[in-house]
Amino acid sequence: MSTEPLASRRDLLSAGMIGLASLASPDVLRLRAAQTESKRHTSVILLFVHGGPSHLETYDMKPDAPAEFRGPFKPIKTTVPGLDICEHLPKQARVAKRFSVIRSCAHDQANHFEGHTRFLAGYSKMKAGTAESHHPMIGSVVNRYLDGRVPGLPTAVAINGVCVNGPDYSPGIAQGFWPGHFRVPIVNGGIRDSAPRLARPEFDERMTLLKRFDTMRRDLDTTGALDSMDVHTRRAVEVLTTDKARVAFDLSRENPKTRAAYGDDYFGREVLLARRLVESGVSFVSVRVPGSGPNSMAHDWDDHAVNWDMLTAMRARLPRYDHVVATLIDDIYDRGLDEDVLLIVTGEFGRTPRLEQRDGRIGRDHYPGAMSILVSGGGIPTGEVIGATNAKGEHPTERELDPHDILATVYKHLGIDPAREYLDPTGRPFPLTRGTPIKELV
Repeated sequence: MSTEPLASRRDLLSAGMIGLASLASPDVLRLRAAQTESKRHTSVILLFVHGGPSHLETYDMKPDAPAEFRGPFKPIKTTVPGLDICEHLPKQARVAKRFSVIRSCAHDQANHFEGHTRFLAGYSKMKAGTAESHHPMIGSVVNRYLDGRVPGLPTAVAINGVCVNGPDYSPGIAQGFWPGHFRVPIVNGGIRDSAPRLARPEFDERMTLLKRFDTMRRDLDTTGALDSMDVHTRRAVEVLTTDKARVAFDLSRENPKTRAAYGDDYFGREVLLARRLVESGVSFVSVRVPGSGPNSMAHDWDDHAVNWDMLTAMRARLPRYDHVVATLIDDIYDRGLDEDVLLIVTGEFGRTPRLEQRDGRIGRDHYPGAMSILVSGGGIPTGEVIGATNAKGEHPTERELDPHDILATVYKHLGIDPAREYLDPTGRPFPLTRGTPIKELV
């Protein structure tokens, strides 16, 4: 049985909405209801491999490269001719006809959170003194442009955050220079089997406080800037009082065989929850993929030799990663969700082709010059290999792609115009992406 801590009541509330208190902020009061751009209920699950997974130990093996490049593992064949992947991913090898692999994405940011920013916002500028993006990331974009698409459910949710220079942070949630209510709420601390509704006295107390804020601001405001407040209040109340969010978060309602298939550790439960949320109507769910495993010192996928031994870490983590990803892919297809739910599995960059050596350990450094990405569902063509790198995995040689192209593909799937512009604080227009949807995936 798992010993992971259960989610607190506070966590469950934050999963439903950022919180009633945040709804009373001046930023919210100035916001008008966002325009919903898509009638079709498409959604995205992002499994984010924080730390940067090595492409040479996963989906872009180089068995004929010199020893200092090729790494310790051997490739195995998959059900797709010409697509070989790591020997420690046999379950994904068996479901390869249900996903495609991009081998030719590259960018220019070699630090972790700059890499997050470049990959998940498209732009590399950071907020001064923080580990967060200056520009809105994908989750906050979804929160803004698909807000309220399914009443009673949050638009976007992040599962499993990490403390970085202050409050919890999870890939894709940052609102950049937009108002804070576009930030994606995080469910932290594991997933419980049942998500009870807020106790009536506590709810009444919060509603009384909200009404006081509302009265005060209405007394002060004579400009009509509060017109949209009722919309956002109603949506918050819907999340807190209706059954939709409670049912979606309640894993005890899941078929026991399906729960057993994912496994009873926190990673399996979190990914199962992600599937339940998108099936219920949540538009965007991100999950941080753990980098730990039995007898391994690793806590993420940042496989420097100075941190730990990559060989040991990969042997420990890959079997569980292989199982959960393959289970999710099969679950999406077997439930008939493969047209509407797009799965993206990626980190912020790849790892250096040349191996590091330190005190008998091996590792690889940060490397944005090449990375591999798994894509499944979303009605895309599958069983494809998109792009290629050279014989040592150093750089793309075919079909080089940028994170902007990945984002454009995701936004197109969600029904958001990838070329839509927003204004920065100086009034300068920025398109959501400067890329184009990947033709092989649309």
